[in-house]
Amino acid sequence: MKAPIELRSSPHVKRGVSVERIMRNVVLALLPICAFAVWQYGLSALALIVTVTATCLATERFFNWMAGRPGTLSDWSAAITGLLLALTLPPAFPLWMGAVAGFAAIALGKALFGGLGQNVFNPALVGRAFVQAAFPVSISTWVPAFAPGRFAEFIPTTFTLPLMAPPDISAWAKGALDGFTGATPLALWKFENQVTPPDAFLSGAATASAGETTAVLILLGGLYLVARRFMDWRIPVAVLGSAALAAWAFQLWDPARYPDPGFVLLSGGLMLGAAFMATDMATSPVTPLGVWIYGALIGVVTVMIRYFGGLTEGVMYAILLGNALVPLIDQYTPPRVFGDVKGTKP
Repeated sequence: MKAPIELRSSPHVKRGVSVERIMRNVVLALLPICAFAVWQYGLSALALIVTVTATCLATERFFNWMAGRPGTLSDWSAAITGLLLALTLPPAFPLWMGAVAGFAAIALGKALFGGLGQNVFNPALVGRAFVQAAFPVSISTWVPAFAPGRFAEFIPTTFTLPLMAPPDISAWAKGALDGFTGATPLALWKFENQVTPPDAFLSGAATASAGETTAVLILLGGLYLVARRFMDWRIPVAVLGSAALAAWAFQLWDPARYPDPGFVLLSGGLMLGAAFMATDMATSPVTPLGVWIYGALIGVVTVMIRYFGGLTEGVMYAILLGNALVPLIDQYTPPRVFGDVKGTKP
């Protein structure tokens, strides 16, 4: 009796490289970014990363058990979701809300579609979008990086109890760092027309989510994955290139109103999203032309939301929109079959 044919969803890996090996290398690329986030924000960032990741792993195991499927924790995909999700959250985010985000990411973004390779949207961004709608105040509460006592005490909101209002930490934040305004660089530009200098992004001093101000480490992690051929380099190049071109065009139109492309690329979560979220194999196109269209769409939509939307950041929604359009992009951008003559009928 012949063995049954196993049909698996994408990603379809060749070269004898397993999905587990690819995911494990993505985790390795993310670890320096996580370590720098802990260095920036101390114990609260460490607790948030551990809580969100542990919740993602536990939720993955629970749904596998409910469905009667073997455990899939060894493929590292849930760990990647947890790390990426934690890096998109503010360091002052209460831990119980982080657990909700982790549960939503796996339950709504992955298990609901059938598991790894069958999900339509990036699970980490699904979790981020869920808590942004559920906890709008906490998701926009920021604290200063490199606070003197970050390794001696937790941020006051970290251990807020469920269904209890988080304490006002504005006084604590200003006391931790003189002159702290509580606004991200994107908010300062959008509402006060102040452009943060590039060195603040490169040093990690800018106010942002846990993993958004480590541009150098994000770039190095992306280059590592590209060098190992575990990432399609065309997607981040298309995302960042289209965002830079759009920002450059707007700056030419009105230099006093719109910032330079460097600010657009370094601020917010564009670098992290381009390198580690838009490139998700299961939610990105597979056609050569499609990946360029997909990346360009994400970059341009991000700039449009930042410039003309009510939100200061647009990366999350731009990538989710790109994910939704992937089937359509793949349908209309198939590569030409070798030997096919244009205009002939099969």
